Amino acid sequence: MTKNEKAAWIAESARKSARAAFRQAYERVQVDPEKYLRQLRDSYRLPIRSWVEMQRLDEQVPNAISERVIGSATRAAALEGLGLGVGGLLTILPDMGILSAITVRMLQRLSLIYGFEYATDREVAAFWMAAASAAGLDLGRDFLEKQAVERVAPRIIDAMAVKVGAEVAEKWASRVIPILSAGAAATLNYYFVRSWGRRARKHFLERHRALRTASVEIRAPQNLLTMPHVLRENS
Repeated sequence: MTKNEKAAWIAESARKSARAAFRQAYERVQVDPEKYLRQLRDSYRLPIRSWVEMQRLDEQVPNAISERVIGSATRAAALEGLGLGVGGLLTILPDMGILSAITVRMLQRLSLIYGFEYATDREVAAFWMAAASAAGLDLGRDFLEKQAVERVAPRIIDAMAVKVGAEVAEKWASRVIPILSAGAAATLNYYFVRSWGRRARKHFLERHRALRTASVEIRAPQNLLTMPHVLRENS
């Protein structure tokens, strides 16, 4: 198999795996909004009773919490890459499944932290638009309005899968030699999740700013940004 043929095979394998993995991850590893609300409220002493009230907090509050969420997810991804990296190309499929689960849970937490739930069909569609933004996809502002709600997620997942396939083909080029690939896989997983997290945070922050200008501000604890890290994020 030539180098180009191997790259094409990896990209296609990753695309198919990512498509299935993102669907399964969203359906099977969802963050429980009510439980997570209680955790954040108690741990950070937030004066909120619902996620929508997060939209009325100063942006420094969700920014500080989201930084910890992204950091936790990137560390989990790095450890996952370190563990499965020793398998080289043989671990592409299990790696994508776990990596997708880590990424989706991170995106769900970020969505909630900025005050956006995903309970209704419309909210789920908006979540997947955020996921597309995290993947670096520009689908256009009118994409959501032009699509039936039930068709938004599958189309975005397909687009994300193509994007992931191209990235993974490049990423796994360093994993052809199994024993020497673990460190590279850990590093690449780390930057993969971190870049997705940061793009998603930017997307949610822009929405948060737009909504907060029309809302009454809720005062948050003055010491939030200096509070000890009492909540450990599990990705």
